[in-house]
Amino acid sequence: MPEYFNWIKAAHVISMVCWFAAIFYLPRLFVYHAMSEDKVSQERFAIMERKLYRGIMTPSMIATWVFGLWMLSLGWEVYKAQGWLHVKLLLVVLLSGYHGMCGAYRKKLIDNPQYKTHVFWRWFNEIPVFVLIAVVVLVIVKPF
Repeated sequence: MPEYFNWIKAAHVISMVCWFAAIFYLPRLFVYHAMSEDKVSQERFAIMERKLYRGIMTPSMIATWVFGLWMLSLGWEVYKAQGWLHVKLLLVVLLSGYHGMCGAYRKKLIDNPQYKTHVFWRWFNEIPVFVLIAVVVLVIVKPF
């Protein structure tokens, strides 16, 4: 591996942490948005959701992918036979789909804040927790 590999890995982890922070917080905003009853609050949540999604969440996802794929390209001969990595990549693809769903839901909430109940959003908010646990275990333990 090149001597700068650990810098790429550090950037990957930093961007992943930022992505997860945003992906945990956005559905929490959806909870509050769905519970809001006045127009001013609903508009405030719509702005907060837009800024979080466009300004932090999406750039962090892109950076996570860029640094991750960069690491893969530098060590593909080592990584290609490691099963844990293939499962991790599948989970990251699924998380990217969740990210896209958040973007679509964000737009629907603008027109209809009660599109889904706050209870739905509370459960929806738990999905990435399981992905994070699985990814960390795969990367650290490398079970297969």
